[in-house]
Amino acid sequence: MNIRDYAVTRTSNTARASAILGSAAPYWAGRADLRLMGELCLYFALASLWKLMAGYAGLDSVGQRAFVGFGDYMLFALTMFGGLHPIAAIGAAGVLGALISVPVAFLIFRLPFAQISSLGGGSGSSLPIAIV
Repeated sequence: MNIRDYAVTRTSNTARASAILGSAAPYWAGRADLRLMGELCLYFALASLWKLMAGYAGLDSVGQRAFVGFGDYMLFALTMFGGLHPIAAIGAAGVLGALISVPVAFLIFRLPFAQISSLGGGSGSSLPIAIV
């Protein structure tokens, strides 16, 4: 095998056509279609994040999912109950996510509770059959 046998493809005709259709979507798509396309793009971005972390790097982390969920809930709470404009609520949800990450990071980076032997130490444990 020679390195010249391989080629890196950065784009394709399908990707170009999708970019053209996506950039013109506000002119031809309805409100529900735009929302669906936005949700699909969000899921594609999360899937790419998951593929990079778990697939290539071998990391399995619940933290990213927790902060995405927290940001989603804060976005809805700030718009519905706080009366903020959705664009302003996106920034505010990001700031709240950053604020909540400070105490979480303090706990996680110290990890004194991870070495408690009755809870399984660093390897974890399972619930006993009697509890389940």
